[in-house]
Amino acid sequence: MISDNRKHRNCGYTMFANHKLIAFETIVIKEVRRFSRIWLQTLVPPAIMITLYFVIFGNLVGRRIGEMGGFQYMEFIVPGLIMMSVIQNSYSNVVSSFFSHKFQRSIEELLVSPVPNYVILTGFIAGGMARGLAVGAIVTITAMFFTDLSIQYPWITIAVILLTSIVFSLAGFINAVFANSFDDISIIPTFVLTPLIYLGGVFYSSQLLPPFWQFVSGLNPIFYMVNTFRYGILGSSDVNVYWAFLILGVFIGVLYSSCIWLLRRGTGIRS
Repeated sequence: MISDNRKHRNCGYTMFANHKLIAFETIVIKEVRRFSRIWLQTLVPPAIMITLYFVIFGNLVGRRIGEMGGFQYMEFIVPGLIMMSVIQNSYSNVVSSFFSHKFQRSIEELLVSPVPNYVILTGFIAGGMARGLAVGAIVTITAMFFTDLSIQYPWITIAVILLTSIVFSLAGFINAVFANSFDDISIIPTFVLTPLIYLGGVFYSSQLLPPFWQFVSGLNPIFYMVNTFRYGILGSSDVNVYWAFLILGVFIGVLYSSCIWLLRRGTGIRS
């Protein structure tokens, strides 16, 4: 009798785990299909934009600048441009997708279903990571036409780009939760995210800045992400790599907890 009860209990746990896995896969597949179906709008423009950066900043401006941080200027900006594309696309995919679900009220059906909130959140985050990493791969391939790209520390490179993609996918989710219109989802990327990216050491070394602006750069989390990624590719960084990973871990923990809390409360979702 006890053995039968255990079998039924184990069977129930297995079925529930399978339901969660199916729900996660469904959300991820839907997210990937959403941005891959309109690849001319989601995947091609970043590659064109980055190519222009390489031509203008790398070739034309870079020839006059010479070296930056001990490397040719083209080599120096490649890691920052790859990271910039991953950040922007991870963020924009989640914020636009989740807000669309909220606007159409289809997210309410997910919230009242037996699918746990963390499965819903993880599915959207995985979709944002898929687009961010896909664009990052395209930009990396594009960069190979302009410079020789060799990775010094592969595991650090992979780890930091994955963690950064998670951070900004979570940030995009929070933006979508509080957004009340399609205009609201463009405010943060335009007035907060873009300035932080350009002030994050993508195009310059912080060693060239006066002490005050070096301190200001140290308050920018993207500065640590870009420099750690640059360390993984070039072997050179303006920051402590271990400190950068700690910051990434803290951001992920805080943002993930905030997203789960907002989902449970139904903030900005349930009317």
